[in-house]
Parts: sequence; C-alpha cells; structure tokens
Amino acid sequence: MATTVAGTQSTDRLQSALNKLADSVRGRLIRASDPGYEEARHVYNANIDRRPLAVLECANTADVIAGVNVAREEGLSLSIRGGGHNVAGFGTNDGGLVLDLAPIRNVHVNPGRKLAYAGGGATWGDVDHAAWPFGLATPGGIISTTGIGGLGLGGGFGHLTRRFGLVVDNIRAADVVTADGRLVHASADENPDLFWALRGGGGNFGVVTGMQLALHEVPTVYGGPIFYPASACGQVLRFFRDFMADAPRELGAFFGFHIAPPAPFVPEHLHGHTACAIVVAWTGPLEQAEAVIKPIREAGPVALDLAGPLPYPALNSLFDALLPKGLQHYWKSDFVTELSDEAIAVHEEHGPQVPTFQSLMHIYPLDGAVHDVAPDATAFRSRDVKFTHIIAGIDPERENMTARREWVRDYWTALHPYSAPGGYVNFLMEEGDDRIKASYKENYPRLQAIKRAWDPGNLFRMNQNIPPAAS
Repeated sequence: MATTVAGTQSTDRLQSALNKLADSVRGRLIRASDPGYEEARHVYNANIDRRPLAVLECANTADVIAGVNVAREEGLSLSIRGGGHNVAGFGTNDGGLVLDLAPIRNVHVNPGRKLAYAGGGATWGDVDHAAWPFGLATPGGIISTTGIGGLGLGGGFGHLTRRFGLVVDNIRAADVVTADGRLVHASADENPDLFWALRGGGGNFGVVTGMQLALHEVPTVYGGPIFYPASACGQVLRFFRDFMADAPRELGAFFGFHIAPPAPFVPEHLHGHTACAIVVAWTGPLEQAEAVIKPIREAGPVALDLAGPLPYPALNSLFDALLPKGLQHYWKSDFVTELSDEAIAVHEEHGPQVPTFQSLMHIYPLDGAVHDVAPDATAFRSRDVKFTHIIAGIDPERENMTARREWVRDYWTALHPYSAPGGYVNFLMEEGDDRIKASYKENYPRLQAIKRAWDPGNLFRMNQNIPPAAS
C-alpha cells in the first residue's frame, strides 16, 4: 500500500507541476487528453512513434525557461524540437516533456551588417525568405523545412558550403537557455567555451532560442539536377570525384542516386526509372555559369537537364515536396577522405538498387571553405575529409521498412571499409557512444569538460549525447 500511495503522490505532484506550467506560459501545453496531441507528438520521421507526457509549444524564451525548470525539477526526459527533422527521433520521447520551438521562428535581417537573427524554431526556408530580398543568403541544407537549430548546431552544410563554409562557421552568436534555467549569450567574446561547443556539439549544452548568422551576397544562382542513366553511374561518379577536386568554390555540387518520381517536372516516359544525378549550384557570375557547368553536362549521357537560373530560395526548397513530414526513414552515413575506385565500385553495385523514389544515396563535398577552418576552432572536428555520404531508406509504409533497412545496411556495410572514422552527427541514428566519440575525435574530451560546466546533470541528453566529464 505504501508504494501505491507514494506513486499516487508522485503522480499528483507531477500533474500539479504541469498545471502550473500551463498557467504560467504564453504557449500551449498539450497533454495526451488534449485536442491536437496526436499531431503534436509526431515528428518528421514517421517510423518514430513515441508518446511524451506533454508537448509545450513555446511562444517565447520565457516559455522555454519555464519548461526547462519543470523538466529538471521533476526529473523528466526533455526533448528540444526545432524543425523536427532529426531522424533518430530526439525531438520527442516517451513519458517526458517536449519543448517545441516552432512558434519562435522570427527572422530579422540587417542588410548593412550582413547579419540575420533567427529564432530557435525558424527553418532554413524562413531564413532564405527573409534574406533573399537583399540579395543575401547563408549556408543551410538542401531541404528548406529543416530547422536551423538542429542542422546548425551539428555542423550544417548545403549548396553554399564550398564557398562560405559550414553553418557553424557562420554562427556569430547564440542565445541559450541553460540547464539551470538561465538565459545566457554565447559569442567569441561572451561565454566563449559555450560558443565553441555549440558549433558542432549539437543540443548537448542548452536550448538555443535564437542565433545570429553571417550572410553573404548571393545573386541569382544557376542550379538544379542533371540526371544520367544509372548504367552510367561509374563514369559519372569518377568524373564527379576528379572534377570537384579542382572546381571553383563558387560551385556547389553533390552526386546522388534516385528513382525519377511522377512529378510534373519529370517527363512521363522517365517516371519510375532509376538514375544518377549531379545537383549543381553556381553562385559566381551568371554569365560564367554555362561554361562552368558544361563539363558536368558532358560527364555522361544526359537523361534530363533541369539546371538553370533561379532564386536561391527556390533551389534550397527544390526537393521539399518529395520528402514531406510523415514518411518512414532509416539512414546510415560516413565521412569519406578519398572517393576511391573501390568505393565507386560499391556505389555501382548498390546505388542503382535504390528502392523507392523517396529513398536516396547522396555524396556531399566537404572541401573548399570547410578546410580553411582549423579542426579545433569549433566542435566540428572533421575538417580533413572531402565528402560525406548518406544512404537513406525512405518509404510511406511502415511494413516496407524491413526491406528498406536491408538495402541501407547492405550498402553501408560494403562501403564502410573505404570510409573515414566517425560520421556527420546530424545523419546518425542511435548508433552508440563509440560512433559519437569517433565523430568528434580529439575534440571529445573538451566537449565533455564543457558539458560538465554547463549541464552536469545531463538534462540535455535526448541527442547524440556527450555525457559530462567525471568530476
């Protein structure tokens, strides 16, 4: 009987704490019995099916502070959700509290200083939209519905990375709610240890309610995918490797395997056909674009050429409709130092077996401006690799995911011997502590020490977790 009474008292205390939280915030606290709970608990990856105790839609920083304090005081698991795209499902949990930052998505642009301040719930589409009227942009993924916080704090790359670096190289400052419920500012001059750790260390150190980003002049870009038959993939991939080694930094380009979707921009006779592609993004003078892209168009027999002049926000949202929220995802990834002939042979074998038009394998270059930054200048350590690849099995139906996982795992297992240690943390699923350590390399002990200083109780553990160093 004592256990039952104690359990009842604990439940009553928790419900009382949640009632007080609901009364104290401007945002909406959604519990299992409330309308909208089913929608609120779901994240981008529909393969994640978890039931948090409550979801707090944070209207402002004060709501974030209130939520952090309740989670800490009541011993609740705490998930921080920005865009919700994390495929491992860290933006939700079972039986804990979710802080949904989506309402905090304001973006303010200072064109004179070439800076943007974006709220912690903003997406890259929000940033693109606000900056484009001034002819400005910043590196930020290839899916515009991705949140700035999750992508940016883990490193962050996209079409502009070869020219302007990673997202972490463009963060100038951040506002952070810490584990003890304080709001602090992190920059090169203020809390520099925290600022260093945030730039690549993920959500381990606090809730970023806003960040200041450097902007760059980006005129009309010349971009889009150029498709080739899958049978030409070895030829095209060897070209891609050799061409990108000396390509001007104004050229962003990545290689991929896809099945042509039944989309309006794809001719009907190509629907369902497997292809490889090079997706280009030229940000140099527009009059030079055709000459720069010409060798790519000659890399193999072109099945479909969709590259041309377009606004940067259009390029950065080009694939949004193919990957909406609610699909089932399973990913595996690695860094790559050299794209060897042996690795290309693996791609030739497994890439053309891509199983659905949502599934993909992409190889992204991580050279150019990424290599200008010292490995210990930010928490993101892997400044010596040339590429990262992602193998993603994606399907609308849960019952198909066993087969999708098999394709991903078989492909990754064959490719892994030709890969560099560690992986891009934003692409990792739940793969264990050793993978996390390998990804941060020599920066890992420093990250643990900073974690101990800012979150000794490991409140922020729903992530690729870096536990605090032992005292």
